[in-house]
Amino acid sequence: MRLLHTSDWHLGRSFHRVSLLSAQRAFLDHLVETVRERDIDAVLVAGDVYDRAVPPLAAVELFDDALHRLAALGVPTVMISGNHDSARRLGVGAGLMEQAGIHLRTDPAGCGTPVLLADAHGPVALYGLPYLEPAMVRDALGARRADHAEVLGAAMERVRADLAGRPSGTRSVVLAHAFVTGGAASDSERDITVGGVASVPVPVFDGVDYAALGHLHGCQTLTERVRYSGSPLAYSFSEAGHRKSSWIVELDADGAVQAERVDCPVPRPLARIRGPLEELLEDPEQDRHEESWVEATLTDTVRPHEPMARLARRFPHIVSLVFDPDEEPGRSAASYAQRLRGRSDQEIAEDFVEHVRSGRAVDEQERTELRSAIDEVRVDDMVAEVAR
Repeated sequence: MRLLHTSDWHLGRSFHRVSLLSAQRAFLDHLVETVRERDIDAVLVAGDVYDRAVPPLAAVELFDDALHRLAALGVPTVMISGNHDSARRLGVGAGLMEQAGIHLRTDPAGCGTPVLLADAHGPVALYGLPYLEPAMVRDALGARRADHAEVLGAAMERVRADLAGRPSGTRSVVLAHAFVTGGAASDSERDITVGGVASVPVPVFDGVDYAALGHLHGCQTLTERVRYSGSPLAYSFSEAGHRKSSWIVELDADGAVQAERVDCPVPRPLARIRGPLEELLEDPEQDRHEESWVEATLTDTVRPHEPMARLARRFPHIVSLVFDPDEEPGRSAASYAQRLRGRSDQEIAEDFVEHVRSGRAVDEQERTELRSAIDEVRVDDMVAEVAR
């Protein structure tokens, strides 16, 4: 059986306030074409279909169109809710959709009830484990503690119990949305830490032929049978080095796994550039980034004038600007808090200005304006005290 494993679509998400709707549409076009051209038997979507619990209408329409196109191909789709989704909203109409081959698994109580498919070698049971928020599902799953490992372990016990009652030779696949130990995170995943622990161990998935994971945005192989597909698009600059892809997973007659990565379309490459402003504006090595989405980190010791506007003339798709000035030789390494001790309000204000301007002290006009502002605050405080 040939499965297409994908996850973390995050429909409706933007990238530094730039809409990604057209890029997400291009990915879904690519997904449908892959299903058609590679004779996929089932599509697996391991959670975070939407970026938020109440998605914008355009994202819902994109989702609806994708489901119609997959259903028209006659290829079953198994989909779980992730931590970004509203499980109840995503699950609305699940019973009707099932008749069209779209299997939404959003209720933790259904962890042990598989979608049953078959090929020439016999049955394949596909179990959908939606994102399990420990405090909310602990009692329903009979877990001993409200943590990720316990609730996911309890859900997997239901999977193994159901599988034990199936005919010998039944192959099995689990979809899960979790942070599994050994996976590499990025900046764009929402923290799911509970009690100081976010991850679950790989052996929790023992007993099934393949675990199709979602939540982490990098495509990763934890074992031959436990993999993340990653997100189809980059959602933060921490993903600049990611190769965005899906997995085509083949289960043979004995449940052995062969996996192939299929690259997703890239709407625009990401680039992180760093250095003094003038160097970034003039360096010919930066030519290759002129059509990229750019995050520029400026290392100038004094903040330049209108840096974003100047950078945008060379890099029209710059979306992020960071300041990380190089330390000047001989500059004190003492902490800002240490430098405040025993100083007057005026001196503190002047020190603050110098600190945020990377060592450039205030001039006489600025000193006068600071003194005037401090005096006005003092007067206001005195008036307020009298009024009380």
